[in-house]
Amino acid sequence: MRVRSVAKRVKFEFESAEDVKERIHEIVNKLDLGHVDVINVYCVRSTGSGARAYARIWGLSKIFQFAAGFKPTYVIEVLSHYYDKLSEEEKIKVLIHELMHIPKTFSGALKPHSGKHHRINSREVNKLFQQYMEVDL
Repeated sequence: MRVRSVAKRVKFEFESAEDVKERIHEIVNKLDLGHVDVINVYCVRSTGSGARAYARIWGLSKIFQFAAGFKPTYVIEVLSHYYDKLSEEEKIKVLIHELMHIPKTFSGALKPHSGKHHRINSREVNKLFQQYMEVDL
């Protein structure tokens, strides 16, 4: 008789990530991202996700804003399994990358990785990271 080993599935869970929220606030201030309303950016840490990303950003679409009476809102999710193992420098770069998806209109929409007038890639992230490192608050 053959015995199959069954991988135990970890439960997918979220928790508030105040450390990430503080870092987002710092990045927004240092990079002068005035279009980002930090009050309406929430940060969560997830465990048990099968995704390979270090972090993801979620925007609240216009239809939900209208139907529920919410303001434009974003959630930055860091995937604990990957994000927590990164160096502080890499964590900042990951968060800069996610913030780059927020359009100047702060509408709840998300900017794609490439568009007519922008790119979200490691080169652009590194440029902003250098600016971040040069600013003393």
